[in-house]
Formats: sequence, structure tokens, C-alpha cells
Amino acid sequence: MSSVIDGQWRRLDPKTVAAAAVLVLAPLVPTAGIMFLSDAEPTTLLVTALIWIGGAVLIAGFSAAEWWLTWYRITDERFELRHGVLTRNHRWIPRERIRSVDLTADPGRRLFGITTVKVGTGGQASDASELKLDAISRHHAESLRQELLFGSSSTSDTVAYREPVTMPSIAASTGGGSTTASTEVGEATLARLNPTWFRFSALTLSFMLIVWGAIASGIGSFKDLLKSFGVFESLGQAVQATSLWLVIGVGAAIALVVGVLGAIALSVEMWWGFRLTRERGDTLRVKRGLLTTRSVSLEERRLRGVELAEPLLLRWARGARLHAVATGLNQKQEEHQPDNKTLLPPAPRAETHRVAAEVLRERETPFGGELHRHPRAALRRRITWALVSAVPFIAAAVAAAVIGWLPVAATVAVGVVAVAVAIGFALDAYRNLGHAITDRYLIARSGTGIRRTVALQREGIIGWRIRRTVFQRRSDLLTIGATTAAGNSVYEVPDVSTETGLRLAEEAVPGLLAPFLQRG
Repeated sequence: MSSVIDGQWRRLDPKTVAAAAVLVLAPLVPTAGIMFLSDAEPTTLLVTALIWIGGAVLIAGFSAAEWWLTWYRITDERFELRHGVLTRNHRWIPRERIRSVDLTADPGRRLFGITTVKVGTGGQASDASELKLDAISRHHAESLRQELLFGSSSTSDTVAYREPVTMPSIAASTGGGSTTASTEVGEATLARLNPTWFRFSALTLSFMLIVWGAIASGIGSFKDLLKSFGVFESLGQAVQATSLWLVIGVGAAIALVVGVLGAIALSVEMWWGFRLTRERGDTLRVKRGLLTTRSVSLEERRLRGVELAEPLLLRWARGARLHAVATGLNQKQEEHQPDNKTLLPPAPRAETHRVAAEVLRERETPFGGELHRHPRAALRRRITWALVSAVPFIAAAVAAAVIGWLPVAATVAVGVVAVAVAIGFALDAYRNLGHAITDRYLIARSGTGIRRTVALQREGIIGWRIRRTVFQRRSDLLTIGATTAAGNSVYEVPDVSTETGLRLAEEAVPGLLAPFLQRG
């Protein structure tokens, strides 16, 4: 391939216009089919099709104008982009500030062999730190990525890189992907997908909620079609002829099975072909996706640590996810695409420990040591808040009993279950509290619904935030948070004793908090 760093202005791939039109027209086929099955009037069907085709023509026209007016070029100094139909923009990023080049291709773009390219600086300023090419040909996108991240030598020269440290004892016990040299120049594979990991997706409640939400939305959208086929009427007759508890049990079982299968299918789409590699010795790259392929790059110098996320059900199955704590991960963007920071999908906990050590270039996982327990006052706080959270459920049960909807025995059962569950969560939350200081990291763990354990580089801590409520002061407790220019910005160690918290801060970053302390 000829070098793209020649200062010449280039357009995007013209197939992006066709891809935009197809994206709009694709839903027309199932919509027309549903209308036909619903015995819609031919005139209505024709008008709908014409409106849809007209919209596709308008979108294609706008995309053509956008394509005609969009230009980009790469020089030795910077990457430039000119675009805009109504408002013209000319933006650029200095070459030395480019920290990531991410590739994404949804099914429509994959059909035409094109890819969306996002070039970022690793800054926290959202749109101002990112330029987007939508879209260029697939092979050109990969070449462009290599050029921008590693320079023109990436296509011809071999760059020496430091081989990551492997952990044979852990890797052998999990059956996961250990570090192996890749066939690509200057690339090492840190982890690859093991199909058996998809069993952990069945225990991911967030995936189930997405599936149930999609089904509910689909029922709402196609309610007229379902009504025309008598689906609602048949279900109503079945419910009236069956025991209420049997209906509830069968409905819950169906919802659970559909949620589990849907969660596995969603995970397959997101993580199929997953591969975590280290390129040229200093850049981590995650490639994944079945229908929509994604490639996310992360320079190691932006890395400030890793975080282990263990949702409750996943934790019971000894599984976990691994996230990067890095600068330049836009918080607003992460709310819509939280998996951009994920280094490892739901996998065995031992495998996440191994990969954490590989990513951080450590011989042992930072999560393997013992954590310091928190004082008993922290347990009392959690039990108190748990009991307070149980009050609305008990109050609702008592109100139902007064009205006559529930018998007294059922009301008592609701109260007992609510208190037992609340105390159970409180005990689990206290048991998950812990912290430690190692040679390089501050380790902090907390949470019950999702237990999070972060290993934050001590050199990445830039300040401390101390928070004490009225009730914490009465118990001689405080919550101390390490601030950093990465990840969530603040990583807290909640409900430690005042002496322990201040000593923790001083030991983690000596001298940083000392000017603000008054010695007793």
C-alpha cells in the first residue's frame, strides 16, 4: 500500500452513501411483511413504502453531500479533517498527540466492506479530542490505524517489544488463553476467547434486562398484529382457566429461560472473536464482535490500573470482568458503550487475575493478597441502612393487609423475608469491604450487587478526597477517595477509621496529604 502520509487530501469511500440508504431501507421489508399479515389496506401499504423510500432518498442525498464535502489528510505533523454540509468544520490533531485509533463496522458497513475510524488523543474533553471518519475501506482503515499509531515503519520494520510476563500456574488451571507470540509483526496475544466463557453470560443480569426490555418493546410495537392473530385473547383465556400461582410460576420460568438464552446470544454477538493483544510493546488492542466488529486501542502509558467487576450472580459462579483504569476514557461515552474499557469479558476469576498481571506487566496478580478488614462500625452502618430500605416493603405489606388484599400470615412472611434479605445484603457488603497497599498499587474493594476491586497505581494518584457524614463522625469513620486523571476519577475506600484512612493516604503517596493535617 502506498503511504497515506503524503499531505494529499482524500475523500471517504463512496460506498458510504449506499450503506446509509440500505440502513434506512432494511427495516422496510419486515415492516411491509407485518402490515401484509395484518391485512392492511393496499393503499396504506403503498403509501408507507413510498414514504420510506422517499426518506431513504433524502438520507442518501444528504450522505452524498456529506461525502462530497468531507476531506482528510495526514502529514508528518498532523491529521486533518474538513467536513460539514450546513456548517463547515476544519479540525486537526497533532500527530504526536494521537493515542488511539479505533475501528467499528456494523453489519451494513461490513456488507460494503467499509469501516468507521475514530482517532482520539486520550483527552477527557469528549468531542474535542476525537475525529471520526465515517467511513473508509476496511483494508485502508487498518493501514491508516498502523500509520497513525506506529508510523510508516509499522508496515515494514520489526520493532522490538518486551514480552509480557506469563503465569503458568494460573493459566494452566483455568484453560484460558496464555500469552503467545502472534503471527503479526511485533504483536503478542495476552488472551483470546474461550467459548466455555459464554456460560457466565447466563448469569449477567444486565444482559437479561436488555433482552426483556427488547421483548417488551417488540410486543408494544406489534400489538396490533398480535391482537389480529388472537394472541392476547388466547392468553387471557388460558390464565382464567388456570391456577394463578401456576400462571405466575410458568411465566417466571419462561422469562428466565428467554432471559438466559438472550443474554448468551447477546454476549456471543458482542464478544465473538475476542482477542486481547499487545502491539509493538506498548499498545493494548481489543478486537471483538460477530455482527458488529470493533477494534479498540489503548496505549499502556495511559493505563493507571485495572478494575475487577464481579456482579452478584457472576461472583457466586467464580467469574468476573476486567476493566481498564485509563486516561482518555470519556465518561459520557462510557455510559453508552461501557464495554469500551473492558479488557476481558465475563470469564473465570483466575483468568481475570492472570490477564490483570499480564496487562500490568507484573509477575503476580495485584488482587491475590489479603485485604485489611474495616471496623465493626462499618457493619452497623450497613445493617442500619439495609433495615431502612426494608421499611417500604413492610409498609406496603401492612397496607395490603389492612385493605384486605393479604392475609396476616402473608404479611408477616413478607416482613420476615424483607428483613432477612436486607441483613443478608448488609453482611455481604461488609464482608466485601477491604483495602491494601502494595509496592506499586492501592487496592480497594467494596460493593455487594456488583463487587468492585480496583488496583490503582500509586504514582497515578494526584489527590485525596475525604468525606465524613454526621453518622460517620459519631462512629469515628471516614470515606477516603483517591483522585486520579483516569477512569472514574475518584476511587473510594469507604468507612475506614479516621486513623487508618489518614495513614493509608500517607503511605500510598507520602507527603501529599501531610500539609493539610493537624497533628494531635
